[in-house]
Amino acid sequence: MKQRLIGNRNVGTIGFGAMSFGGMFGATDEAISLSCLDAAADAGISHFDTANVYGLGVSEQIIGKWGRRDLHLATKCGIINGPPRAVRNDEPYIRQCLEESLRRLKREHVELYYIHRRQPEIPIEDLAGTMSKLVQEGKIGGYGLSEVAPSTLRRAHAEYPVTAVQSEFSLWTRLPQLGLIQTCRELGAAFVAFSPLARGMFGREPLKRDFREGIDFRDTNPRFIEPNFSANLAVIAPFRDLCAERGWTVPGAALAWVLAQGEHIIPIPGTRTADHLRDWQVADLDATDIAEIERILPAGFAHGDRYSDQQMAFVERYC
Repeated sequence: MKQRLIGNRNVGTIGFGAMSFGGMFGATDEAISLSCLDAAADAGISHFDTANVYGLGVSEQIIGKWGRRDLHLATKCGIINGPPRAVRNDEPYIRQCLEESLRRLKREHVELYYIHRRQPEIPIEDLAGTMSKLVQEGKIGGYGLSEVAPSTLRRAHAEYPVTAVQSEFSLWTRLPQLGLIQTCRELGAAFVAFSPLARGMFGREPLKRDFREGIDFRDTNPRFIEPNFSANLAVIAPFRDLCAERGWTVPGAALAWVLAQGEHIIPIPGTRTADHLRDWQVADLDATDIAEIERILPAGFAHGDRYSDQQMAFVERYC
C-alpha cells in the first residue's frame, strides 16, 4: 500500500475506522473483530482510529486485546454520551479519559489523540495548551481536532501545531472542501476523512433499510429516512453502473475519489468483518474518470442533512 504522512509518520493511504466494533451499526463479535483487524494489517493498513465512546470503551478494549504495536493508533475524548449529549474539554477530564483509554488499549502512549468535539466555553488556545503538555510528557505523539471550523484550526495551530483534523468527507459530504481541506494543507496537518463510504451507501451492494431501531445510528439519520433513503439510492445507482462497467468495486472507486482530492487526505473506512476489506482496493482513476464520477454525483446531490439536529450538537458550522 502507498503511504501518506500524519505528523512525522508515514502510514498507509487507507486507514481503518473502528467505530463499528462498538456496536454503532449493530451487534459485534470480538473474535470476528480481531480477525478483521488481522486482515486489515495484512492488507497494509497501519493507521487505526477509535474513540472512548465507541461502545463505551468496547472498541478500545478490542484493539487492546489485539495487542499489535507496529501501528499508528488514534483515539479520542470529549463526548459524554447522553441524553443529553454533552462535551468536556477541561484538562482534568482530558487527562482522566486518556488514562482510561490507555488502560483499555494496554499502552503507555498513543500516537494521535483527538478532541472528539470542541467545548465552546473553553478557548481553543487553552485546549491546545493542554494537548501540548500531553505531547511533552510523552503520553501522546500529537493531537487532533474533529468536526471543527478552519478558523478554530488556525487558532489551535498557532498555539501548538495540530497533527490532524478529522471530519466526515465523501462523495455525498463535501463541506470540508469549502475551507477545511485547504487549511489543513496550508498548515501541514493531515485531513482524516471519516465515513468515506457514506456509512455503507457506497458499499458492495445497495443498502436495504433494515437498520435495527435503537441500535443502528442510521435509523434516525436524515439521509437514511424515507423518502430521502430511496431518493439517494436512485441517485447513486448510475455510479454503481459506472463502477461495474469500468471493473471497479464501488467502495474502491469512492475511496479513490476521496484520495484524489489531496495528497494529505487519509480516508478511514470501517467494517465489522474482514470480508469487506477486499472491496477497498483503490480504483485507478484518471482525470476523465473523476470528471465522469462528479457528473453523475455532483456536489450537493444527497437528499437530507448528514446529521439530525441532535447528532449535529457541537459540530462547528462555518458555511
